Amino acid sequence: MKVKKFLLMAIFFLAILLLSACGQSASSGSEGKPTIKIGYLPITHAVPLYMQKEMLKKTEKSFNLELVQFSSWPNLMDALNTGRIDGASSLITVAMRAKEQGIDLKAVALGHRDGNVLVGSKDIKGVSDLKGETFAIPHKFSTHNILLYAMLKQAGMNYKDVNAVEMAPAEMPAALSQGRIAGYVVAEPFGAQSVVLGNAKVLHQSEELWQDSVDCALILQGDFIENNKDAAQDFVDSYVKAGSKAEAKDEHVKEISSKYMEVDKEVMDLSLKWISYDNLKINKDAYEQLSQYLIEMGLLENPPAYDEFVDNTLINKAK
Repeated sequence: MKVKKFLLMAIFFLAILLLSACGQSASSGSEGKPTIKIGYLPITHAVPLYMQKEMLKKTEKSFNLELVQFSSWPNLMDALNTGRIDGASSLITVAMRAKEQGIDLKAVALGHRDGNVLVGSKDIKGVSDLKGETFAIPHKFSTHNILLYAMLKQAGMNYKDVNAVEMAPAEMPAALSQGRIAGYVVAEPFGAQSVVLGNAKVLHQSEELWQDSVDCALILQGDFIENNKDAAQDFVDSYVKAGSKAEAKDEHVKEISSKYMEVDKEVMDLSLKWISYDNLKINKDAYEQLSQYLIEMGLLENPPAYDEFVDNTLINKAK
């Protein structure tokens, strides 16, 4: 009896040791392949992930891909920072903040290029009319907040001339139509939604304020990359190919995207018109401009250096 009890205890502690040795490795899936869990918000900026998931149904790969939907950036980042997911299509700025705080994250590709618009209500004739008004942003640590700062600076205004408030992206179109805010900047398709409904006008496109602005990026856990090198490479390979497919912006792309986003066809068309999915490598000059903005705005004192945070080894080898 004592021998049996001893054996059971030994098995139990061996199991604990094996589990702890797994680190941030992807979980095992069907046929022994690792399952890579990637978080996302249902926005136009994550279309390459939607296309990738669809393409993998028809291609033999060394991994399984599980897309995990979140309703807010804080919830997504909490899951990423605590290792409940292996990576995410995320605001690069919140991932930079997590990296600054000691979380081992790597930015391996862009989520998109361009495609951010700053919209105002029909009563706003120009940027100067925003003085004293409330303007919504999705997160203080976001490129959208930086674009607001850049727009005001270009117009000769101070950031404090408007009342910038954080708001969930899906709430912004209704808040604008109800007069609770005078404008907003956020990930697509929410800007296009207000424009199509006739409730807003475009004040600026992101490229008019900041050429090659860096917004959403594909972020992976550092440990995941280290412990799953082949799967990580295959994952980025297929992601880059999916980005190229997404750039076609044809009916197939719209059909796949509509499975992840409940968006009117006219809104989808306009949103995709504004955005690009090719050339998803993170440019050093653009990243350093982003870092400078974060310092200038007092959002981060010590943004992670490009070589510490951006890992181009996977996208450089992408076939």
